[in-house]
Amino acid sequence: PWQYPEKLIPLAVLKLLRNEKVPVYGTGENMREWLSVEDCARGIYRALEQGGAGETYNLGSGQECTNLDVVRAVIRTAGGSEDAIEFVKDRPGHDIRYFLDSSKAVGELCWKPRTPFEDGLARTVQWYLDHSTWTLGKWDTIAGLYECPDSP
Repeated sequence: PWQYPEKLIPLAVLKLLRNEKVPVYGTGENMREWLSVEDCARGIYRALEQGGAGETYNLGSGQECTNLDVVRAVIRTAGGSEDAIEFVKDRPGHDIRYFLDSSKAVGELCWKPRTPFEDGLARTVQWYLDHSTWTLGKWDTIAGLYECPDSP
């Protein structure tokens, strides 16, 4: 919830709300680790309360999915069709995989994520659908990132 709609999950919902194709870079095989905002906030709070001054704690979920699998799940959750997927040219230097080692946060802070990816995704997609006026209202500020400058 509240993630700006230029990011993958809210952008996919925004595109579905606009009855437009959902862009997926390259083949969609880029791997990402997904963490719910609630788990992230709990981890930050735990680090503030129990962490050492100047220490760094990575907060990861260990729940990896390809971007394509995430987009498919968003579309399913929103009740759309996979026909909405459009593969677009990958951007130069696009990272293939993001993954964190959270063992320090787990060991020193006794922190671990609680939210399964599917549950967090379902709640997040529903939030954007429930707040469609806000979501759709952001299009004008991000449209330039996704439209060809020569298009009418």
